[in-house]
Amino acid sequence: MSTRLQKQYDEQILPSLADKLGRVNKLSLPRLTKIVINMGVGSALQDKKNLEDAVQALTLIGGQKPVTTVARKSIANFRLREGNKIGCKVTLRGARMYEFMDRLLTLVLPRVRDFRGVSPKAFDGRGNYSLGLTEYLVFPELNPDKFTRSQGLNIAFVTTACNDDEGRELLRQFGMPFRQAGGEAN
Repeated sequence: MSTRLQKQYDEQILPSLADKLGRVNKLSLPRLTKIVINMGVGSALQDKKNLEDAVQALTLIGGQKPVTTVARKSIANFRLREGNKIGCKVTLRGARMYEFMDRLLTLVLPRVRDFRGVSPKAFDGRGNYSLGLTEYLVFPELNPDKFTRSQGLNIAFVTTACNDDEGRELLRQFGMPFRQAGGEAN
C-alpha cells in the first residue's frame, strides 16, 4: 500500500532531484528513511499520569505505540535518578512515515499559530532535519477536552542525504514550508 506522498516521491520528486543534483542512478539520490517523534515529559517525575497522557497522545499522532524513554544519568538539581521514565518516542517508517508527513505538511503546520515557515537551518550537517512544536494539540486527531495539559514534541526527519543542501532540497520537494529571508514560507 503506497500513500499519496510516496507516489509523489516516486513519480515527481525522484526525477526532479536527479535533474537538480545531476545524478543518473536513482539509488544515489537522497530519500527519507524514518521519522522519529519524541516527547520529553519532565513533569512525569511528580505525576505519572502526565507520562501516560503523553503515551496516549503519541499513539494517536504516530499511529503506533511509543516506547517510553528512561533517564541515562542522575541529576540531583532536577531530582532525576538514572532509570526514571521521563519521555516517549515513536519511530515511523514506510507507509506510516509518508502518511504522517502528509498530515504534518497539509493539516498540522498550517494550524500552528503565527506560522511563518520552519527554520531552514535546523539541519545536523548530514542532511537530517529536526523540528520542534510547542503544542501537540495542533494535531487534529487529539481531542482538546481529553488532553488538557500543554506539551511540546520534537520531530526528526532522517534522510540518506550526504549534506544539508541535499536534505534541504529533498524536504523542499516534499513541500516542507521553509522560511525565506523575509520571514514568509515558500
